Amino acid sequence: MDRYDQIDVFIGLDVGKGEHHAVALDRSGRKLYDRPLPNDERRLRAVLTELQQHGNVLLIVDQPATIGALPVAVAQASGAIVGYLPGLAMRRIADLHPGEAKTDARDAAIIAETARTMPHTLRSIQVTDEQVAELTMLCGFDDDLAAQITQVGNRIRGLLTQIHPALERVIGPRLDHPAILDLLQRWPSPVELRAAGEKRIAARMLKLAPRKGHDWAHEVIEALGEQTVVVTGTNAAALVLPRLAAQLATLRKQRDDVAAEVERLVDAHPLQPVLTSMPGVGVRTAARLLTEVAGKHFPTAGHLAAYAGLAPVTRRSGTSIRGEYSSRRGNKVLKNAMFLSAFAALRHPESRAYYDRKISQGKRHNQALLALARRRSDVLFAMLRDGTLYQPRDDLSAVVEAARTANVGGPGNQRG
Repeated sequence: MDRYDQIDVFIGLDVGKGEHHAVALDRSGRKLYDRPLPNDERRLRAVLTELQQHGNVLLIVDQPATIGALPVAVAQASGAIVGYLPGLAMRRIADLHPGEAKTDARDAAIIAETARTMPHTLRSIQVTDEQVAELTMLCGFDDDLAAQITQVGNRIRGLLTQIHPALERVIGPRLDHPAILDLLQRWPSPVELRAAGEKRIAARMLKLAPRKGHDWAHEVIEALGEQTVVVTGTNAAALVLPRLAAQLATLRKQRDDVAAEVERLVDAHPLQPVLTSMPGVGVRTAARLLTEVAGKHFPTAGHLAAYAGLAPVTRRSGTSIRGEYSSRRGNKVLKNAMFLSAFAALRHPESRAYYDRKISQGKRHNQALLALARRRSDVLFAMLRDGTLYQPRDDLSAVVEAARTANVGGPGNQRG
């Protein structure tokens, strides 16, 4: 925390759904406040106003988002400095304090004492701009929708496999197409599909799949001919399948609506041209980069890579050298976005050449992709630091090296 010398009161807040617990210490360690605190704006403001009479206040939370969002917003609006103590650091520091109890009061006291004596462990929380805040919420909802889509799709395929495996092999892989979902809602059982016939099936599918309707209808009829017995439970499946198909169609429509809103917000953000200029970065990846990186300060490219969990970890003990391994820590959301972005970038000649070089060195597919993601992380750091677009040129390695050795600036300072 850059303004640590100006702080007079250190407030540790262990956040909770119904109420928080706050412990406030002055610079000498004297306890100024220690009691539960309702998750209520009026009460939060009252406590902050009371403690601000002792001087400048630093509020430290263990969860800056979700249930900790209101205290952070109230503290920022009240003029207090706000910080964040990462969970891993919190757990390690708690081991240094006597006692094994796990209570809100003890956790809040540890947070406050850590802020007072070890400010280097804290992370600053900057005021998030409205676009990033909206993107964070929409991306979370998009993740929920994606999980539900996978769940419902798997349920449909499971039922089809149970009653008619051959039909599932034709329909299952195409559940992302509206024509297939419409088919399941209109004729959900093998008996109804046989009664409809190929011509009626094709005529209905052509409305939503004009190029593939005839072929898919023919494949459906052929699959029906591979099984003559009726499996127990087919009638019940015929009642469930159209409802699942309608549910899946609704979820996909909702996700399309969310994607359109995400695209609008990303397009309006000043960092959009910078992010999307990098190969393999589309709207959803750009949104993830904004929610996970924008507003945060990284002194060097290595700090960004470590935050994303892309920095390799060396395992060595005495004369035993086990090499370098992928880190299991870091921001999982950012790491996944960078990994998928690297995979999408394999169509780009420079990225493909780097990936092939790693494969030729004996690395497996995922290892080579992680190496590519790390390299792209360094490039991304330089782009955000300088506000420049991606530069596809032969001396790109010089840009990467400059990013790794830079010790000033960072993505948190770039706003376009």
